Amino acid sequence: MAAPRRPAGGRGAGGEGLGRSRGGFTSKIHLSADGLCRPLSLIVTPGQRADCTQFVPVLEKIRVPRLGLGRPRKKPGSVAADKAYSNGPCRQYLRRRGIRHTIPEKADSQAARLRKGSRGGRPPGFNAERYKKRNTVERAINKLKNPRAVATRYDKRGYVFLGTVTAAALVIWLRS
Repeated sequence: MAAPRRPAGGRGAGGEGLGRSRGGFTSKIHLSADGLCRPLSLIVTPGQRADCTQFVPVLEKIRVPRLGLGRPRKKPGSVAADKAYSNGPCRQYLRRRGIRHTIPEKADSQAARLRKGSRGGRPPGFNAERYKKRNTVERAINKLKNPRAVATRYDKRGYVFLGTVTAAALVIWLRS
């Protein structure tokens, strides 16, 4: 008799998107948002999953339909992210796709670059005015967690919780 298979895309406790984090045994919601705090794409992962590992999948899921004819828009005009995304692969991905970005440099990365002297390269560009708009993602997360079912994750199954989060995102879009 064959062993039972785990669900496709399952991670963590039996594929249910649960894992240890500072908040306990829970899930993380990774999302991108537009200027009006509306979620554009979202992914649910176990609690211990690092934010930077989900950067590319979240940006790849963005699909904004055009009002007229044409393919949906897949590339944001600019990205403002926190220090969790301040690493080489994230910056290289954004440069390769031609997306303007504002991501502050981590203190240890800055110290390592300065230690190298002229071989350390130039510091990454940082626009403080554009970085102030990063709070739209935080506000979108707060809106998304207004329903108690999303904030506390009552759903046992990962795919059901993803459906609950998606329904909350639809309500945000319908109210805007």
